[in-house]
Amino acid sequence: MNRRLHGDPTTDTGALRLAGLAETTSAPDRSLSRWQRWMVLGIVSSALLLIALDNTILYTALPILSNELGATNSQQLWIINGYPLTMAGLLLGSGALGDRFGHKRVFQIGLLIFGSASLAAAFSANPEALIIARLLKGVGAAAMMPATLALIRISFAAERERNVAIAIWAATATVGMAAGPVVSGALLEWFWWGSVFLINVPIVVAASILIIVIGPRNLTNPARRWDAVSSAQALVGMAATVLALKTWAEAPLNLPLAVISSVIGGIVLTLFVRRQLRLMRSPTEPLVDFTVFRNRGFSGGVVAAGASIFTIMGLQLVITQRYQLVEGFTPLEAGMLVTALAVASMPFAIFGGAVLHRVGLLVLIAGGIGTAAIGSGIVIAAALEDSVPMLIAGLVVSGIGLGASMSVASTAIMGNVPPRRAGMAASLEEVSYEFGGLVAVATMGSLLTLVYSRALTLPEGNPDMVGSAPAIALSSDDAAVVSAATAAFDSAYLAVLVATCVVVTLGAFGCAWLLRRYTPGTESQAYPDNH
Repeated sequence: MNRRLHGDPTTDTGALRLAGLAETTSAPDRSLSRWQRWMVLGIVSSALLLIALDNTILYTALPILSNELGATNSQQLWIINGYPLTMAGLLLGSGALGDRFGHKRVFQIGLLIFGSASLAAAFSANPEALIIARLLKGVGAAAMMPATLALIRISFAAERERNVAIAIWAATATVGMAAGPVVSGALLEWFWWGSVFLINVPIVVAASILIIVIGPRNLTNPARRWDAVSSAQALVGMAATVLALKTWAEAPLNLPLAVISSVIGGIVLTLFVRRQLRLMRSPTEPLVDFTVFRNRGFSGGVVAAGASIFTIMGLQLVITQRYQLVEGFTPLEAGMLVTALAVASMPFAIFGGAVLHRVGLLVLIAGGIGTAAIGSGIVIAAALEDSVPMLIAGLVVSGIGLGASMSVASTAIMGNVPPRRAGMAASLEEVSYEFGGLVAVATMGSLLTLVYSRALTLPEGNPDMVGSAPAIALSSDDAAVVSAATAAFDSAYLAVLVATCVVVTLGAFGCAWLLRRYTPGTESQAYPDNH
């Protein structure tokens, strides 16, 4: 692949010095024995599992939460969105904190925050308390996530062992996302809703003790700067944007809040971009170097990551709710239903990575997301026919395509930036996944609420049901109310499925255009050792 396509891989002397400085906090700790290295992997993988679980664990618990806490539609969205929103907003800057104060120490602090917030969430007395607890969990997760990968790099000096360890780390995230609805469903079969949060506490306690006893030494780099202003801008900008999305979709519309949040989101994100562009021209490292997006392989990987997670989160959110509320599935049954998507993706994720050097990014990423779009079409057909076997078939087809694309999206992102930008690329990769899921929940959740509210025609004498959560109307003792709510929810369910299919189809076309030169036999990475 020529230099024009990949960008100039050379670096100046100052850049090399910066790279060497940043490397001081991730230098391998060769004093660790073999069993200690693999124990460290187990510890950080356990933490990553909790982070991934919390992205999807509330999908099967949401109907019960709505009834128990009396959460409104808007509060439900924030209960789900608060966690990934905070994490996505803080991820870009949390890696720099690890460089400055040591990844082991930041990991320990993240564990403490995550565990304490989980305990608070389990015993929340109202929706507001639960939303605050979820926000705090996002802070802890943002501190932990970059540290998990950095601790693997520190613990594993041998490249071959490190590659195996990173592969296990990556697979853990997929397993956690797939297991979220199932774990939640199983817990709700036997315990109260707070158990989906309380399960984190013993794992956090064990990991906190073990990382102190077994973990590598804590390496610090006081010269590394944390850009608090940029981190705050990213968090506020994304929060305001999500608030704007869900407010515009609410019925009745709160016009002042919708306009104000839209303006704040636009202004703050503009300030964030301008600050990064200014820092790119200074000795200070920006959180985001926008020049890396000139590389089509990198950009294609980012689009693929966002589109893939959007599809997974959007489908899981609406399917688990519909089959519990309308079809009467238990939380465990609803959770098992949507795991077809993630389980089907696992073997094809491994397959995609194995054949990348022969097949190329275009076929695996654009073709994979295109396959997911076909699967989404089958899911729509299943909704029209009310067929569970067809639904499972559609989820399997989507999973096959998403597995193939997601397996190489990370490779495209990390392999197409200079080594001195590897940390930033890793943060952008994680943000792509988190923000893609966040936008999916915000937009698809808002669309579900909007269509349901507009389609709901209740019999006279039920004013208290207007504007209430679907779970309340669908659990009513009045058969006429249940019938009206069922018809409205099915209309909203179909609208969300169609919208998800449109988004993933646009993603497939976008990736095909960006990666049109990455055909079979061409180089997929400018920096293949940058992992």
